[in-house]
Amino acid sequence: MAEVPILQRSVITLFSDPKCPSSHRVRLMAKEKDIPMEVIDVTEETGFPEDLLELNPYATLPTLVDRDLVLYDAQVIIEYLDERFPHPPLMSVDPISKARSRQMLRQIETEWYKLVDVIQTSKDKAEVKDARRDLLERLVQMIPVFDHQPYFLNEEYSLVDVSLAVLLWRLPSLGIELPKSAKPVRDYAEKVLAREMFAESLSDDELDMRDVI
Repeated sequence: MAEVPILQRSVITLFSDPKCPSSHRVRLMAKEKDIPMEVIDVTEETGFPEDLLELNPYATLPTLVDRDLVLYDAQVIIEYLDERFPHPPLMSVDPISKARSRQMLRQIETEWYKLVDVIQTSKDKAEVKDARRDLLERLVQMIPVFDHQPYFLNEEYSLVDVSLAVLLWRLPSLGIELPKSAKPVRDYAEKVLAREMFAESLSDDELDMRDVI
C-alpha cells in the first residue's frame, strides 16, 4: 500500500523522538486531552522523512502536522492543542497566571530539558556531573512551590505539570535521586506519574527507563 503524503493525512500526525522529553510532553498532552493522533517514531535508524524535511527545514522533533498546518516548536504545539481541544483546559485564562505558566514552560524546555540532554549524550564526565548537580539543585529549589498546592502553583493539573512529569520520570535513568528533604517534590512526582494517561503516553524506550510504572 502506498504511503499517504504527510499533508493528506486525515488525522493529526506527530513525528516524535521516542526518548526526548519535548516529544514526550506532546504525546502526554494528547493523551490528557484524548486527541486522536498518529504518532510516528523518528530515530537514528529510521531517519527524518524526506517529505517532512520540506515542511520542517530545521529537521527537529517533535513536529506536528494537522492537515496544512506544520508546527515544530514544542511549546507552540502544546498550546495549540490546548486551544484547539479546549476540554479539559490545561492553561489558565487569567493573563497573570498564563504568563507565569508560559515563563515556567519556557524555562523547563530551554534550561531543564537541556540539562537532561547533556546528561544523556555528553561524553565529558565533568560536564555530566555538573548537569546532574544543576538539575537536582533546581528541583530542590522547588520544594516550597509543591508544599502549598496540589500541582504547580495551581489547584488543577496544567501544561506545566505535563512538562514536569516527563522530566521527573527520567530522574532514575539520569542518575538523580531526590533527597529526603525534597518530600514535597517526591510526593508530587508520585501523583503526576500515577495518572493513567501518563502510563499510556510512554514509548517503549521510556518504559525501559524504569523497571515498572
